[in-house]
Order: sequence, then structure tokens, then C-alpha cells
Amino acid sequence: MSDYIISTCSTADLSKEHFDRRNISYISFHFFMDDKEYSDDLGQSIPFDEFYKAMENGVITRTSQINAFEFRDYFEKFLKEGKDIIHLSLSTGISGVYNSACMAKEMLEKVYPGRKIYVVDTRGASSGLGLLTDIAADLRDEGLTIDELYEKTESIKLKVNHWFFSTDLKYYVRGGRISKVSGWVGTILKICPLLNVDKAGRLIPREKIRTKAKAIDRIVQKMTEYAEDGTDYDGKCYICHSNCIEDAEAVKNKIENKFKNLKGKVEIYSIGTAIGSHTGPGTVALFFCGKERNE
Repeated sequence: MSDYIISTCSTADLSKEHFDRRNISYISFHFFMDDKEYSDDLGQSIPFDEFYKAMENGVITRTSQINAFEFRDYFEKFLKEGKDIIHLSLSTGISGVYNSACMAKEMLEKVYPGRKIYVVDTRGASSGLGLLTDIAADLRDEGLTIDELYEKTESIKLKVNHWFFSTDLKYYVRGGRISKVSGWVGTILKICPLLNVDKAGRLIPREKIRTKAKAIDRIVQKMTEYAEDGTDYDGKCYICHSNCIEDAEAVKNKIENKFKNLKGKVEIYSIGTAIGSHTGPGTVALFFCGKERNE
């Protein structure tokens, strides 16, 4: 039994059952629907299909990150149990939550001198953050100490590749990632933007692809180009989606047909309410380990 816990943010977008099975702890973001606050608790308070349906019906959503005092209280319960902590945080390129976790770490180190609290800026998001956290759990189970795990996580985090496409541009326009004109033209021409997460952990538009079918083919091609050992890739692969399971299944099927050495089947999860508040419905994201992000 390890003497430390692995922790992450709810924005890792895995299921509660997965976190429980892997002995990974998580702290929940907050989100608002028409100014009513909810916990981003992996679909327990509001089922994902209801959440995305509400967005389609015009409900305005926004998010609130976890503050330093919430992190302090969350971390302290583990310290009181005699456990040290390694927390894998949502990217600083997307949120300021890493800084909140670091502030809590500084507070607690004064109260618990000599104890270890590591906070990792993963430069990742959604099930990409989840994939890195799951790999960390594998390494923990292999017997790595918390110091070794921290160093290893820092060394591999940029190897987790994130690729996204969306069939509904209005939420990206609302969030400022796509201009209103581009969003209007894109909708008329049925353009699905292909985006990825860069080395700074920011979501960057990369290509404009016409039609969803071509976007599905292109995102699979990106995995062929960037996965470790190409189509011989033998690591894990995760997909998440915002209320478009058929599209996620289409990507999964193409990947499993092309990559015969995967570690297990491709796992599909829902994009949670915090990340989904910004993407809206219609987004599919693909995550795997491969070439280190260098741009």
C-alpha cells in the first residue's frame, strides 16, 4: 500500500467508477446553469444528456474554478490520514486552478512541515488529463515512490496528445476561440475545426475540415502520425464526447481497426459539465501517448 495518494481535478473527465477502481481521488470544479450553482461531480448531480440538452435549449452555462481554501481543506484530510499527495492539475493554459492548488500547498506546508505535496501542471485537459492520471496510477502500482512518480509525470506529460473536433461552432464562438464570422461561415459550409492542445496547454485551432465524416478520418490520421510507434502503438487510448456518442464510436471503431496492439480497448467517456460548459454538445476528443508536443 502506497504512503501517498494520487489526486486530480474533476475535469479529468473519467467516470467516478474508474476513479474509484484505480484509487484516484478528485476534487470537483463548480459550474452554473442560469446562475444556479452545481458541482462538476462526474454526472451525479445532473446526467450528462440532460446537461447538454439544457445547453441546446438555450440555458447559459459558466464555470468557477476551485479556490485555494477548498484545496486546503481537501488536501488536509489526506495529510491527517498520514498520506502525502501528488495532485495532477488541469492545464494552466486553460485555467488558473493550478495556482489555487499551489497556494493551498504553501499554506499546508507550514502546518505539516516535512510532508510532501506535489502539484503538477499537466498542460492537459479532459480525458487527456485523465489518461496521464491513469498512467500515474499504473506507475504507483508498479512501486514508484512519490518522488519518482513526480519526476516521471513531469517527464512524460507533454507526450499525451490531445486532438478535438466539433460539429457545433457556436460555443467556440461564445468562448472567443473562433470569430463570429468564421463561426457563421463554418456553419454554412459544414466545417468541423480540428484543434489540439499545444505544449503550453492551450487549445489551438489547427485545421478546417469540411464535413464530419472527413473530420473523423482526419483525427484518426493524426493518431497515425503522432502516436508512439505509429500504428504499432501499444499504449492506452481514450476518447471523450459531449453528447455525440455515435461520432465517438465511429472514431473508436476506426482506431481499433487500425491500431491492433492497443493496451486494452479504446475507452469512451463523457466530457464533463465543467469542460462541456465551454465546448457545448458536438465535440469529440482523442487522447493517446506519442510525440512530445513542441509547438
